[in-house]
Amino acid sequence: MKVFLTGATGFIGRALVLALQRRGHSVVAWVRSPERARSQLGEEAELLPMDVEQSSLESSLGQCEAVINLAGEPIFGKRWTAARRRALVDSRVLLTARLVAALKQAESPPAVLLSGSAVGYYGARGIERLDEESSPASDFLARLCQDWESAAMQATSGKTRVVCLRTGIVLGHGGGALQQMAGLFRLGLGGPLGNGRQFVPWIHLHDCIEMILAALEDPGMSGPLNLVGPAPVMHRELAQALGRSMRRPAFLRAPRVALRALLGQAADSLFASQKCYPDKAEAHGYRFRFRDIGEALRDLLGPGDVRIRALSSVDAQPLIDDAAYLKQRRPNTFLSTRTVLEAPLDSVFSFFSKPSNLGLLTPPGMGFTIRRADDLMENGATIDYRLRVFGIPLGWRTRIECWEDNQHFVDSQAKGPYRAWWHEHRFSRQNGYTVMEDRVYYAMPFGILGKLLNRLLIAQQLRATFNYRAAAICFRFGSAPSENHDHQT
Repeated sequence: MKVFLTGATGFIGRALVLALQRRGHSVVAWVRSPERARSQLGEEAELLPMDVEQSSLESSLGQCEAVINLAGEPIFGKRWTAARRRALVDSRVLLTARLVAALKQAESPPAVLLSGSAVGYYGARGIERLDEESSPASDFLARLCQDWESAAMQATSGKTRVVCLRTGIVLGHGGGALQQMAGLFRLGLGGPLGNGRQFVPWIHLHDCIEMILAALEDPGMSGPLNLVGPAPVMHRELAQALGRSMRRPAFLRAPRVALRALLGQAADSLFASQKCYPDKAEAHGYRFRFRDIGEALRDLLGPGDVRIRALSSVDAQPLIDDAAYLKQRRPNTFLSTRTVLEAPLDSVFSFFSKPSNLGLLTPPGMGFTIRRADDLMENGATIDYRLRVFGIPLGWRTRIECWEDNQHFVDSQAKGPYRAWWHEHRFSRQNGYTVMEDRVYYAMPFGILGKLLNRLLIAQQLRATFNYRAAAICFRFGSAPSENHDHQT
């Protein structure tokens, strides 16, 4: 089906774009900046500027079978001043109202609208068990969620069903709450908020995306849906699990008074206890891949399949062993990773052969933007782009050293921060699945100092980047069943 999507460039939206495409759906993304969105969403998504006339919006919606509305300014990170509250309301309630008004005027209204909401609907409820039938609270965030859902429910008709996604804390690669928490833990500053007794309704990004797809495709699902996992934990348990996964202490409490001074009333929502359960999803047969917080964090914070070590003679030889680039640049570190995909080899290779798809595979925090690229990927082709590494903007030029359709290609850094960067992408068909192997031969500049930086910072950054990339590829193509355990596809 053709799916109209808002919030496509967000943390959840980017993964959802890939998963929708894996299911064979096409995506129309309603975005503020088509140019920026193209770098983030690849060439397969159709882009519609947010400032289009209402008639154009109605026409676009009339050509879609479904709408998923995930747009909204971030709730946390800033004080809830009067101006900030208006921005939160406008980006959710008013945008949803505009979307619904256009949807109702469309010549052929979409069959389903999935619209964002949050577990903030319930407010602070202590140890009370919360499901989709539980009553709402009356604080600012709860009223915002009620108004948001009310605006979405106006689309309900004999032609259109509506599902309101009451989303909890989503844990995933490359963004969201986990990225913020993990940063503190890496510095040894991690711990629970306050006394840590408040319940956290968490969900792994994989299950979040699969539940959205289930709601999209199940005609019997409507009304509120708790987009949370089946095992809420207290914040102190979350902090302890984070500490174990990262091998860091987890005892530094964040006092409520300090966060109240920093964030004002917004801090109260951080301390709200919401013991939410996904009763409706489980009643409709959804099976969770990640039910345990420890298992979820090991998946997200572990090394994955990425291996980095000093380059030695026992490592696999480069595809072009006598390449002048390797002789001149002398790489001394070897990175390898392997991803097994449930998709035809030519489809996977074709995806990687398009420079415009590179942004989809790069963590959003790196700000990947292509400046110039040759139209045809072949020997000698170049791509110029910009990205951020540890917040520092850098220019990078990639040169294609070797290209064999449906077999492999090699790119090298012609301009950038590394002394050497030789990246081999190898594709093969094994046991009915497509196997994609990455082999990177690299070296840092600055001699011993560069080696120290690699050990302390760069290797960790590369693991995170390649793990994000592997997760994105699996959202797009599906991982092999043996690696997917018992999740639904």
